Amino acid sequence: MTETALNQVGPMAILAALVLGYFFGSIPFGLLLTKLTGHGDIRSIGSGNIGATNVLRTGNKKLAAATLLLDVLKGTAAVLIVSYFNKDLALIAGFSVFIGHIYPVWLGFKGGKGVATYLGILIGLAWPVALIFIAVWIVVALLTRFSSLSALIATIVAPLSLYMQGEGKTALLFTLLTVIIFYTHRTNIQRLINGTESKIGEKNSNKAGQ
Repeated sequence: MTETALNQVGPMAILAALVLGYFFGSIPFGLLLTKLTGHGDIRSIGSGNIGATNVLRTGNKKLAAATLLLDVLKGTAAVLIVSYFNKDLALIAGFSVFIGHIYPVWLGFKGGKGVATYLGILIGLAWPVALIFIAVWIVVALLTRFSSLSALIATIVAPLSLYMQGEGKTALLFTLLTVIIFYTHRTNIQRLINGTESKIGEKNSNKAGQ
């Protein structure tokens, strides 16, 4: 966003986009759903993460799918609501919803790793690139059976695709989000290097949740 655009929308509009995005992102659907369905605190099993991959470790595939869907939709909803008023502010809301998911104040700033919400934001801002993201994730997952590796590669491809399409500001946002994704997956990356990362469908005690 340019300085002129920022001046036009005003500081209160920017603050509103930040607050709305963070609020949406900080809703811990994985934790809420597992507690409501009698599976206890998802933070006490597997990786301790509140994302869909760890919810799957409860053995409830429908619950994991619901968590994934809701974590995606909260990212999409935040940017679409804000973009209705101002498309530039939607980029700010996108960053804020992402941070809210990873660092929710309600859970002591310990949230998910951000992949599902990353996808949701991408759907809201550039849905054709979201399709590319999904396709890359599926191909890498089929070839390697590593969920983490699939996510990492898909998040590299997304900003590159945006740059190639001339979406400079959106590409810059997703470059930043990709850097954060790599940070939240730092232990997964180390396990991939060591050859100890869990594969999709494996049941073990490795803390490799998304």
